[in-house]
Amino acid sequence: MKIGLVDSGIGLLAAAAAVRRFRADADLVLASDPEGMPWGPRSAEDVTDRALACARAAAAHGLDALIVACNTASVHALPALRDAFEPGLPVIGTVPAIKPAAAVHPSVAIWATPATTGSPYQRALIEEFGNGAEITEVPCPGLADAVQGADTVAVAAAVAAAAALTPAGVGAIVLGCTHYELVGERIAAAVPGAALYGSADAVAAQALRRLGADAVPEPAAARPGTLDVLLNGRPAPLPGVALAYPEGALLAATPATA
Repeated sequence: MKIGLVDSGIGLLAAAAAVRRFRADADLVLASDPEGMPWGPRSAEDVTDRALACARAAAAHGLDALIVACNTASVHALPALRDAFEPGLPVIGTVPAIKPAAAVHPSVAIWATPATTGSPYQRALIEEFGNGAEITEVPCPGLADAVQGADTVAVAAAVAAAAALTPAGVGAIVLGCTHYELVGERIAAAVPGAALYGSADAVAAQALRRLGADAVPEPAAARPGTLDVLLNGRPAPLPGVALAYPEGALLAATPATA
């Protein structure tokens, strides 16, 4: 099977690595938009156009499923992507894990980009899936950019600032941006005792369900899945910054089709 993932930058690494862990034989196509990132501050129309461009570049490689591994793109571009590709190509969006977090914890903090924090979209998710939990929306200015640049000093500062806005004793933190999952250990250390809820595993599992695929390949049929990277539609190596994260290192260990 071949699964494509779309994001502005390296936020797609978490979901891609989850697919790789579930199915070592899955071929992956990572399509990102370094010339247009970040998508967060852009208009809905611009995000949609850019996500469609990345998706079309990936789909040209003969995909079986497409993961929109970006919260911003899932908010603004998912309907257009589904109109463009479904039913022939299943499109799986990314939704913050508010529902599972609030089902278990009476107090939850949602860490997200400033553009997403307080947005009608996030407020609607809280209303629908909050389960009566006390939910605090925490803006994280600069965190996604710091993760994208693998700037450990900037990551530490942004995480500390968000932790200071997070209520003491909070039971769970929902990671409302795919980039944040790459520094989950640092977030957990900054908010001791809080459980982290990301989306990568759930999104990867949903993609496999849509394909009717098992989470583990048959040993006799297993073969290493390939990895192709598209930067603004052009074939490229996995960006060096990706190797700063275990997810990137995992993906880098697999061959390209070329």
